[in-house]
Amino acid sequence: MTGPTIRKIEAKDNQQVAKLIRNVFEELEITKVGTAYEDEELDCLYEAYQNMSKAEFYVIVQNNKIIGCGGFAPLANQGKNICELQKMYFLPELRGQGFGQKLITICLNKARGFKYDSCYLETMPYMKTAQKLYQKNGFSYLEEAMGCTGHSSCPVYMIKNF
Repeated sequence: MTGPTIRKIEAKDNQQVAKLIRNVFEELEITKVGTAYEDEELDCLYEAYQNMSKAEFYVIVQNNKIIGCGGFAPLANQGKNICELQKMYFLPELRGQGFGQKLITICLNKARGFKYDSCYLETMPYMKTAQKLYQKNGFSYLEEAMGCTGHSSCPVYMIKNF
């Protein structure tokens, strides 16, 4: 048994990643309407991220099983140079091992390399552990949403300026 590794998403990962995200939604009883659960590209994330400039998506793999994921892409429908941290979900066996920090660090460093001015995210109010991790990494709360992510059920907004 080898430890988890982080790598860029590949086409062969689409089905596992979609299943992982849906499983986490069901496990945590996250509302599905107005969230990433309904995103059109959920079943084809590899292609979606390949077709965007200044975007990356990563998977965390252990023994050929995807146990975590997350990435970033340009924040939709806003005129500024801002990216959005997207679809960070971990299965229970990965949580609490520091991989959230590792993945955020990779995403933020890459976003800085792409010369983004800021990184935005949306989350749920009861995801307190995730919010603490975001704050630890320099994110602060916003009063209202930015852009148009299509995630009308995610009422917590945060941003980090570079």
